[in-house]
Amino acid sequence: MSDEVRTSYAVRVSRAQDRWTVDLLAEDAGDELPVLERALGDPGAGDWPPPFVVVVDSRLYFVVLRHGPGGMVRALISDATMLEWVLAAEVVERYGIGVDTDGAFDDDESGWPGGDLHVFADDGLPHDELRAIVTADDLWADEMVERIAQRLGFADELAATVAS
Repeated sequence: MSDEVRTSYAVRVSRAQDRWTVDLLAEDAGDELPVLERALGDPGAGDWPPPFVVVVDSRLYFVVLRHGPGGMVRALISDATMLEWVLAAEVVERYGIGVDTDGAFDDDESGWPGGDLHVFADDGLPHDELRAIVTADDLWADEMVERIAQRLGFADELAATVAS
């Protein structure tokens, strides 16, 4: 096995007590949105906090999907301006994530996150800390996901799963 990490992948992350499990769903981010939603499992399964799916697409953006109250799916996209990518466009459309492409970019032409920045609050990662990670101009999407994994405590499991 090589020490290289995939630049695109989809994983399902779950936690039972203090033990994290990371399962590889796809070796690339080409899966359709309904497939990723089904990977979340039954919204009434009783797991709390519920499992989530993370998709990193070509290191350019990532998506998080997770069941919320009443079984609705909560969604976060690290850069809502990536509409030329099929998965990004599907997520933005399906979950009603607003995109103002005219005012979307800051001075260095970086996009901005969209959707539910509270998606990891039940795991101990509040909105403000998550926003700081996903708006960091010096990080690729996979590096943002690594920071989130470090902060939540599943970095070793993620690294082992996405090593190619």
